Amino acid sequence: MSILVTGSTGRIGSQVVSKLVASGSQVRAMTRSPEKATFPAGVEVIKGDLLDTTSVREALAGVSTLFLLVPNSPDEITQAMNTVGLAQDAGVRGIVYLSVTRSDVFADVPHFASKHAVERMMAQRGIGATVLRPSYFIQNDLGQKEPMLGGGLYVSPIGDKGVSMVDTDDIAEAAARELLRREKSATPLPTEVYEVVGPDALTGDAVARIWAEALGREVKYAGDDLDAMENAMKRFAPGWLAYDMRLMMHRYQRDGAAASTADVDRFTQLLGRAPRSYRDFAQAAAKGWSA
Repeated sequence: MSILVTGSTGRIGSQVVSKLVASGSQVRAMTRSPEKATFPAGVEVIKGDLLDTTSVREALAGVSTLFLLVPNSPDEITQAMNTVGLAQDAGVRGIVYLSVTRSDVFADVPHFASKHAVERMMAQRGIGATVLRPSYFIQNDLGQKEPMLGGGLYVSPIGDKGVSMVDTDDIAEAAARELLRREKSATPLPTEVYEVVGPDALTGDAVARIWAEALGREVKYAGDDLDAMENAMKRFAPGWLAYDMRLMMHRYQRDGAAASTADVDRFTQLLGRAPRSYRDFAQAAAKGWSA
C-alpha cells in the first residue's frame, strides 16, 4: 500500500512528498510531466492528469491514502470530484484534501465555492477525510519584492479587517502528519476539518510595517484598489484567474479572514509547534534579498 500525492511538483505538493519520504513512507507522485520532475530517491513517479480518468485509475491502483491538491483552474471542481469518486471506487481508506479557509462562507469566489462543493460531496458519500483549509499563503508575498524595494509599496489589497496568512511549509507539515495518521490507522478515520492559519490577523498597514522593519526602509500599504490588482494580474495570468483573485480580495476587504484563537490553538496542536509568523518570514526574506 502507498500514499498518492497529486499536485506533486508544486510548492506544497513537493514538500509533502519530501516529508513523507523522510518518514519512510511508500510514496507515489502523480504528475503530467514525469520527465521534467525531480523527486527524492524511492518515490514512484506516475504520469497522470486529473481530467484523464484512465490515468487516475492507474495512479490509484494499490493506494491506501490520497493527498488531493487541485490547483485553481476553470475545471477544478471536475478534477477534484472525479478523483474523489475514483478514489472511493478504488478502495482508498483515507483522503487529505487541500481546501481553502472560508470555503463555506465566500460562496461568490469561484475557487472557494468549488472546494466547498468537494467537501460536501465527501460528506454526502460518507468519506472520512482530513480537510485542510489554508489561509492566504505567506509566500505569495515574495512577489512584493519589486514594488517594495522599488517604490516602498506593499500592493496586495488585503484591506483592514485582518487575514491570518499561513506559511506553505506549515501547510505541507500538516498534510504529511494527517496522511501518516490515516495511512497507519487499521480502520478508516472520521472527518476532521482544520483551519490552517498563521498566528496573527494581518491588515495591509500591519504588513507594510513589518516589511519596513525587516527592510530598514519606508514601506506603505498601497490601498484597496481592486481594479489595479486585477489589471496587474492580467499581465501574467488569464483573465478568469485575475477576476477570481479580485473577488477573493473583495471578501478579505469586506469581511476579513481572521482566525479565531481556537482555530490557531487547534492548528498548533496538529503541527506540534506554533505556526510560523509573518514577521519571521519577512525577516528571512529581507535577509535573502540583501544577500
